[in-house]
Formats: sequence, structure tokens, C-alpha cells
Amino acid sequence: MTRIIETDADVAEGAAWLAGRCPRMAHAYDICAPLPLRRRPDGFAQLLSAIVSQQVSVASARAIWAKLEDAGLTTPDAILAHTEEELRAVGLSRQKAAYAHALAAADIDYGALRDAPTDEVVKQLVAVKGIGVWTAEIYAKFSLGHADVFAAGDLALQEGARMLYALSARPSERALRQMAEGWSPWRSVAARILWAYYHVEKQREGIA
Repeated sequence: MTRIIETDADVAEGAAWLAGRCPRMAHAYDICAPLPLRRRPDGFAQLLSAIVSQQVSVASARAIWAKLEDAGLTTPDAILAHTEEELRAVGLSRQKAAYAHALAAADIDYGALRDAPTDEVVKQLVAVKGIGVWTAEIYAKFSLGHADVFAAGDLALQEGARMLYALSARPSERALRQMAEGWSPWRSVAARILWAYYHVEKQREGIA
């Protein structure tokens, strides 16, 4: 059965488990605790927002999303009722307008995904044009609360692992995924630790 992270106490439980098994994780946790829960809503709008955010700044993504919300374009029916040109008029690129249509037409059963194992969630989501493995894993982690999923393609996680484990180079996605096997069944919490550690170390570099 898939363990679900619902509360700050769940995150703390996972962090304690990791710290008890890895001195470097314990070190990072000491620096970064408490870790954020970072739970998000699930459903169509969350995935559409992820598509909007691809390859643009946070500020740009927020501005475009605000336009979509103002226009009522956050449901499958609303997206399908507008042409790609009309979606472009509110800030989507031609490619992202096509991805929005693909997501709206996919008819995903979001309720069923809540009870599906991580592998099945990822499999269903990456079948939709415009959704890659990273987006699917982030959705499983934060929108569904899966405790044991790790988005190894994330550059900040790769860099965080390099710094924490004093690696000679940033690990590849494949290498980091292999490393993360040792953090199961709390890989989602390991990711929270690595993200937090990455941001702390980058801030220190900036101060230096």
C-alpha cells in the first residue's frame, strides 16, 4: 500500500528515519529542519499549471496562470471550448496550447489516481503529450502525497546530492535514481532534505 504524506508529522517521521540511517542526511536535516510539507491540490488545474510553468520564470508562470484563471480557463471543458489561437491570446505558447488541449482531452480519472501506485500514476501521466517523467513524479509527490517517489531528473536534487555527498560531479539522473533506492521508503522526504540543503548551501555561497 502506498504511504501518503498528509502532515508535518509524516515528514518529520521520514526525516528521522533517514537521519538514523545516513550521517550525511542527518547533517543536512540538522541544518534544514523543519522541512516543509509542500502538499498541493490534485487534479486537472494542477497539471495544467505545471505545463504553464515549463521553461519560463516563476514570475512569468504566475502572470500567465492569473490570465487563465481570470478567463475561466482552468477546466478541461473550458480549454476544449477554445482554439489554440485563443489560448495563445492569454499567454500560452503554441506548444503549450497544444499540450493544454492534449491534457484536457486525455480524460484522466484524477480520483482513481489517488489510490494508484506511483508507477501507475507516472505511466498514465506521461502518456499525455506535454507531461514528462519529472512533472509526473512531482505530481505524485506533492499533489498525491506519495512518500516514496523521487524526481531524479531535477537539477537542484542532483546538485544537492553532489554537495551533500561531496561527489566529484553532479550525478546523472540514472545515478541519482540508483542512490535514491537507499532512501526508500522515504524518498520523497529525502528529496525535501536535498532541496532544502541545496538552497542553504547556495545562500552561503552567495554570502561568501
